Amino acid sequence: MATGFFHGVKATQVQTSLIVPNVAGSGITFAVGTSPAHMVARGTVQKPVYGDSYNQSVLQLGYSDEWTREGKPFYSLCEVMFAHFRLYGTAPVIFVNVLDPEKHRTIKAPAVFPLVEGRARLPLEALIDTVTVTDYIRGTDYELFYDNRGLVLEILDGGNIPPTATEIEAGFIEVDPTLVTKNDIIGGFDVVTKKYTGFELIDSVFPMFNIITDIIICPGWSHDPEVAAIMDAKCWMINGIFTGKCIIDADTEAVQHFADIVQWKRSMNIFGKMQILCWPKLALAERVFNFSTQLAALIGQVDTNNGSIPSLSPSNQLMQINTAVLANGEEVELTLPQANMLNSNGVVTALNFIGGFVCWGNWTACFPANTDVKDFFIPVSRMFGWVGNSLILTFWTQIDRRMTPRFADSIIDSGNIWLNGLTAAEHLLGGRFEFRAEDNTVLDIMAGIIRIRVFMTPPSPAVEVEFLQEYDISYVRQAFGLAG
Repeated sequence: MATGFFHGVKATQVQTSLIVPNVAGSGITFAVGTSPAHMVARGTVQKPVYGDSYNQSVLQLGYSDEWTREGKPFYSLCEVMFAHFRLYGTAPVIFVNVLDPEKHRTIKAPAVFPLVEGRARLPLEALIDTVTVTDYIRGTDYELFYDNRGLVLEILDGGNIPPTATEIEAGFIEVDPTLVTKNDIIGGFDVVTKKYTGFELIDSVFPMFNIITDIIICPGWSHDPEVAAIMDAKCWMINGIFTGKCIIDADTEAVQHFADIVQWKRSMNIFGKMQILCWPKLALAERVFNFSTQLAALIGQVDTNNGSIPSLSPSNQLMQINTAVLANGEEVELTLPQANMLNSNGVVTALNFIGGFVCWGNWTACFPANTDVKDFFIPVSRMFGWVGNSLILTFWTQIDRRMTPRFADSIIDSGNIWLNGLTAAEHLLGGRFEFRAEDNTVLDIMAGIIRIRVFMTPPSPAVEVEFLQEYDISYVRQAFGLAG
């Protein structure tokens, strides 16, 4: 039968010329640090962990309230868990725990521990499978388990340990977070194991979880200039194509007065448009937070409440704190002029002025050296990054299609419809896609390269509102019925 002959009615589907936008996530934190993962069967080390709730994260990484010890980071990722899930209700968070029980460990000589009601409490750092109890056998005479405060040794009924015993001698190997160095945090590629570690694992997040982490933090370490520089570099090339922001904590041991931040910032070379610099630390009752931890959680909360679009600034939004502090515990009480001085030098701070403690500052670390509005305003800069990330996700499927005029038109039409929607919702003041001849040479087109210009204007945050008051004499005449 001839294939070209047809008699009847039929329907044929063709590809839609408009492309539905694949919108990138926003305000998703990537946190590198340490956690007591040994509590949960050694837990996860040097791998990205997807945390969508407090309980789920604890099951993978363990938890301790000892976020710092002697002023140094100890279990820093637990601070991130607490802030994101319990204070701000922000999820998900991607964690990378660099604390390796096989590497960061210390051998402890046998010591005597008191027995109370058949139980002895060993340090939380004790590795459960390294514990040895003189003259006794685990599983027969005693058992071990972790609780929120440490490793518990419990006497078993029918064992050889007398019920009347008041102490027991035990030795073990401890995991030691103080042995973690900035090289562990920064990470790299191990030529022996062929594995990535530390910040290098950010490129594994999208292939593993299909999300873009656009906020990078490293509480307790980000004040180090090398760590801050690596964080900045990662923000430019997440998976080689995506962008984000990193939040840097100023060192509150070195910067104990707000006026000292200018010199410190200069000496640390923190002037990146991808960097958000913060000072000082924050406290809620007895808990002390790195500013970056709470700001990352706040940004996630603000973005989520704004439809997961970063057009709103976190500035002047309530923070979960009751004071600002230095590393030594001294309270910091900033006046409005002092907070504004920090802002004028590209530093975000906390202000208790009207309505409680709020985040105060709309400027990235590049300000005031960089005066390009798309770089120095946090929400404007983040909108450019978010739109760019979304365009990559949306039009990735169009790579290697036939590059025809209709191909270009479909991208332009789809993009314009999307930007129009963002404009109608006031996330943009306006935006458009354009194909320009001057951007596309014949040789480029022949080589399969097309360039489409995207114009967009996110609204700037209202950083200053001025009321001009004037005495109007006409109201005197009006009130008293006087002639003009």
